[in-house]
Amino acid sequence: MSLSLDPNAISLATLRDLWSGAPARLDDASMSRVANAAASVERIVAGGETVYGVNTGFGSLANTRIPDDRLAELQRNLILSHSAGIGDPLPRHVTRLMIVLKLLGLGRGFSGVRPLIIDALQGLLDRDAMPLIPSQGSVGASGDLAPLAHLISALLGHGSIDVAGTIMPARAALQKLEIEPLELGPKEGLALINGTQASTAIAVDALFMGERVFAAAIAAGALSVDALKGSIRPFDPRISERRGQPGQIRVAAEIAGLLDGSAILASHGRCGKVQDPYSFRCQPQVMGAALDLLTHAARTLTIEAGAVTDNPIVFPDEDTAISGGNFHAQPIAFAADMIAMALCEVGSISERRTAVLVDPKMSGLPAFLVEDSGVNSGLMIPQVTAAALVSENKGLAYPASVDSIPTSAGQEDHVSMAPIAARKACQIARNAAGVVAIELIAAAQGVDCHAPLETSYTLQVVHAKVRALSPYLTTDRYWADEIAALQDAVLAGVIGESEFLS
Repeated sequence: MSLSLDPNAISLATLRDLWSGAPARLDDASMSRVANAAASVERIVAGGETVYGVNTGFGSLANTRIPDDRLAELQRNLILSHSAGIGDPLPRHVTRLMIVLKLLGLGRGFSGVRPLIIDALQGLLDRDAMPLIPSQGSVGASGDLAPLAHLISALLGHGSIDVAGTIMPARAALQKLEIEPLELGPKEGLALINGTQASTAIAVDALFMGERVFAAAIAAGALSVDALKGSIRPFDPRISERRGQPGQIRVAAEIAGLLDGSAILASHGRCGKVQDPYSFRCQPQVMGAALDLLTHAARTLTIEAGAVTDNPIVFPDEDTAISGGNFHAQPIAFAADMIAMALCEVGSISERRTAVLVDPKMSGLPAFLVEDSGVNSGLMIPQVTAAALVSENKGLAYPASVDSIPTSAGQEDHVSMAPIAARKACQIARNAAGVVAIELIAAAQGVDCHAPLETSYTLQVVHAKVRALSPYLTTDRYWADEIAALQDAVLAGVIGESEFLS
């Protein structure tokens, strides 16, 4: 069943469903607002008022008045000239989300496009036809010009379209799908390419991948506590409540709950060990802070999903169009950098737990978690892989949002770099998933070393999922496929409570 979308009431849960590929279309009220705004643009043009992007040039050419008989040409040229992206195409699911987000923004009824534009974009979704959109070329102001131009160019018959997995020239794809190439009206080209939908779609992808990585890291961290025969006392709610940070309180409760009922934990309640390494006992403080960042980013992206971010903004009740700067993606840039920093730390503390578990001096477990070490290297090199991914993430986590470079002959003299921040956050999420996958292998191996004692029932479920992809290690074997399979499982939300954000 298709979701009926009200752009004025988008929740994080709805956004998650859209990211997951749920079919959707604008509700009737949105279509009515779209029609009203389009009629307003017609009246503005008929009245002869000079309005940026409706009957003027763009960027530094904003003061050039365009004759009425060339307005359609103006909009078409805008799309073609701005289709200047480069690099690998965006993933299909990100392109799909980008289209949905554009529909949401247009559906607010302040952009001035005709309903046929909505129908054309909806037609791509309904037919699983995703234009190939180069991932590089946007600085996140004036909106995501190049990526959005490539989206609309496909509807004009230029570029390429992926039709249910088959890549075709756009014009041939439109013919196959029985979609007429678009003829743009006044302001429509500008309304379609001004906006933050590419940056937002990529950042949402990073957010929900990151949510799954975070959930798996909580499960891995709890399993590692049992593998180390670590203490549950740092997760006492009284400690976190005295500090008051909401993420810390949540994480402490989650880890304590995961460990509840563990026979391994019960076996060493009276041992003489006083404190565990920070990567174990400070999980609520570190992971909680990361959760707070992810929560803040989620709030920003949920708002942006239904935002009006093109320019100028049409106010149909007054038949006016006001130029502003809602296309500037600084909120998205900051949100994406927060996601990047949070996931960088999630990976960092996970790798440290793995390093402790493979070190017999720290863990009391067999060296590199394998018997007959020396002949066997065990998890020696998987830990090196985790360290390499963490180090790569440190470089990627440098904030893109603190950078800017002037464009358009100085007219657009401060830009957000949001799409760059978002793409980096996605890579960090994938890397962190690999780090957590390696910790899961190490933690499962460590827990097995305590047999016949067992971990908690909840963690036994996690352990079984790990063992389904990575059997108990008795002697050295080829690692890469197992690590990749667990990395995929983390990103698929198979490990842990996948919907951590609300």
